[in-house]
Amino acid sequence: MTGTVDKLSTTERREAMATLKGWQKKRGRDAITKKFIFKDFSSAFGWMSRVAMKAEQMDHHPEWFNVYNRVEVILTTHDAGGISQLDIDMARFMDRTAPRQK
Repeated sequence: MTGTVDKLSTTERREAMATLKGWQKKRGRDAITKKFIFKDFSSAFGWMSRVAMKAEQMDHHPEWFNVYNRVEVILTTHDAGGISQLDIDMARFMDRTAPRQK
């Protein structure tokens, strides 16, 4: 990562999480998580490719797991020791670029 990234305060995190739809705190970790569902594998993989390009630009990479049409994402900033603004920005990008979730 380039530069220093700070972990969000409790207040900053609460305010940021209120702006995200469907994201939850990851149990047992200082991270957020969401499951995305796509119509098929090709749609899921195409979206993952788009997110991967953004992750490279941001130098901030998600933890994710893909099976067929499902992508489970975990976001945390290891260098900050928890959730940072980078995670919120990545979550917003993922939400903007994924098909509408049910």
